[in-house]
Amino acid sequence: MAKYGEGDKRWIVEERADGTNVHNWHWAETDCLEWSRNLFKKLLSDHTVLDGEGNLHIKIKNVEKVEGEAYVNIRKGKIIPGYEISLLVSWEGEAKDSDGKTLLRADGTVEVPYISDENADEDPELRVIVKDEGPIGKTLKEAFIAKGKPFVLEQIRAFVSAMAKGGPAKEELEVKKTVKKEDSPAAAMTTMTNSTVVAAKEEVKRTKKKEGFRTITMTEKFSCRAKDLFEIMMDENRWKGFTQSNARISKEVGGPFSIFDGSVTGTNLELQEGKLIVQKWRFGSWPDGIQSMVRLSFEEPEPGVTVVKLTHTDVPEEDRYGNATVVENTERGWRDLIFHKIRAVFGFGI
Repeated sequence: MAKYGEGDKRWIVEERADGTNVHNWHWAETDCLEWSRNLFKKLLSDHTVLDGEGNLHIKIKNVEKVEGEAYVNIRKGKIIPGYEISLLVSWEGEAKDSDGKTLLRADGTVEVPYISDENADEDPELRVIVKDEGPIGKTLKEAFIAKGKPFVLEQIRAFVSAMAKGGPAKEELEVKKTVKKEDSPAAAMTTMTNSTVVAAKEEVKRTKKKEGFRTITMTEKFSCRAKDLFEIMMDENRWKGFTQSNARISKEVGGPFSIFDGSVTGTNLELQEGKLIVQKWRFGSWPDGIQSMVRLSFEEPEPGVTVVKLTHTDVPEEDRYGNATVVENTERGWRDLIFHKIRAVFGFGI
């Protein structure tokens, strides 16, 4: 993920001298990290988890750290959130006996090492820590896991939802929607022409097939035989190796597959050894009932050099949560998590 302010200049169009962003055509990027800190403090700080149940008192004290990056891009009125942040929350607990006498007071923390837009449909990992690991301290920790952890996850989901709606840029977007469009046809044509030139220079091309869906095409070159690359794409053990995640892959037409720990599932439609793979693909974060089509053709223009042509059709523009990053994340997944990883792990780079 590119850091805030360091995007590819082909895509970040400079602001006009008059400050106008015509029809929101250009990228409008808003840094959301400080807003994220304030939101998490509002959602989590000073919250009572247990107030005497089982003679236990547990309270979330404060949000100690929110680190990483968070931003919202708006282009043509569409919201595209991006974030990779870590969260540290402090809590305190007290255990009493039946007479109300304090047995132990202990402090603890909740660490959330990775909250990302790429995993917006999944709850992140939480690490609950208590400073006193004695029997009573462990009781407090277990009580926090039972009662406090669901609350923390609920607030993280609230943050994810708020980012999907635009975060701090939401109000600005709503204001712009109410403003009458007064741009001249000449200005609009100039903007569209410039954008067309930029789009034509993309190495990875995206074309619109039908409303709400996109097609991704890529051409990649590898230093290997076509049959070797075909075997890697259809071998679950090698998938586990280069992706460092679980995979189950049938080698039969009509057989199912599951990769990236079940995040992607599908069915083999056509298999020609060393030449062609056609599959149905579905991501778990997509709206129900939506399946895409993946076609991988393998060509060997000369011995030891293989060209793979990818066509991935019917990719939805938004996931079930309204995040408009599906196409970008899918492109990046093919490029960085599959093709580049294969080159690096198996030495097929050119």
